[in-house]
Amino acid sequence: MDQLSEYDYKLPQELIASKPARHRADARLLVIDRENGSWEHKYVRDLPEYLRPNDALVLNNTRVLPARLLGQRVSTGGKWEGLFLKLTQDGAWRILAKTKGRIQEGETVEISPAHNPDSPERLQLTLVEKGEAGEWTARPESELDHLELLQQFGTMPLPPYMRKKLATDRDFRRYQTTFAEHPGSVAAPTAGLHFTHELLDQIRSREVSVSNVTLHIGIGTFRPITTESLDEHKMHSEWCELSAETAEHLTDKKNTGGRVIAVGTTSVRTLESASQQDGIKPFVGETDLFIRPPYEFQAVDVLMTNFHLPKSSLLVLVSAFAGRELILEAYQAAIKEKYRFYSYGDAMLIL
Repeated sequence: MDQLSEYDYKLPQELIASKPARHRADARLLVIDRENGSWEHKYVRDLPEYLRPNDALVLNNTRVLPARLLGQRVSTGGKWEGLFLKLTQDGAWRILAKTKGRIQEGETVEISPAHNPDSPERLQLTLVEKGEAGEWTARPESELDHLELLQQFGTMPLPPYMRKKLATDRDFRRYQTTFAEHPGSVAAPTAGLHFTHELLDQIRSREVSVSNVTLHIGIGTFRPITTESLDEHKMHSEWCELSAETAEHLTDKKNTGGRVIAVGTTSVRTLESASQQDGIKPFVGETDLFIRPPYEFQAVDVLMTNFHLPKSSLLVLVSAFAGRELILEAYQAAIKEKYRFYSYGDAMLIL
């Protein structure tokens, strides 16, 4: 199971969700039992039924940045689009850039406020150097920090398959979890989008704890695998954190018979990155962990996740957790029942 072609499936275009369910917890939930290879059709609001006292639910509390930038090249006047990825240690920006023609190192782009293009305000951004993976190092001509600049000039970076020119007010509300806290992601931890404060209260009322980790989603999560052999795929690193307090809490839960229930593949990668040596330990830093079969999970007992793109590292991760054949069979069942796929789509719970 080390060939990319083994993680493919055909998805009808009409099942790709371009907008969210009317209410977060009304999304459908395909509940998979790994032990007997069966599944049943439920809704996210039914999730508490599958949780036990002493379980620990783990959420990724990253916050999506308004990371999509729109502007023009100063030298040609041509349209330019960028995606802020991260801040480097010396204060430069790491970005992806898209325009007609070839950008030269040292070029300047002029960025307009995405939601107020008639404003006289402009941000000058110099593209300093292009990296081997196609990412640019850039420097803004401003004394403001990157969060202030993105808030002023950027827009929500919706996935390209949604085919929207700009994020709407509703997208700004819905493409963000209700528990988002630490800004740093360029994509939402989509399994977390289904949770409301009311649902989390119901979960806590069942004596299930709710804990947070942080993984700032970058290009590593959504960049496609380009090698046929999974052995040759190199994950881009992403910053994550598991606090000492949370590590101790989850260890105690596991030692007393509770299960660690990860919400989303990013929570899984954080928990497993923190569990590579002798139990769940505090972790702060970059992770490039690529979870693929065969992988022995150290921390995660149950996984809630959305439906992922064919041939993606996320589908490979879920297959490592539940078995490739079972996952692909469950995906076919979801397609037959017209589940909604990808970021604004439905979810599965893998027991």
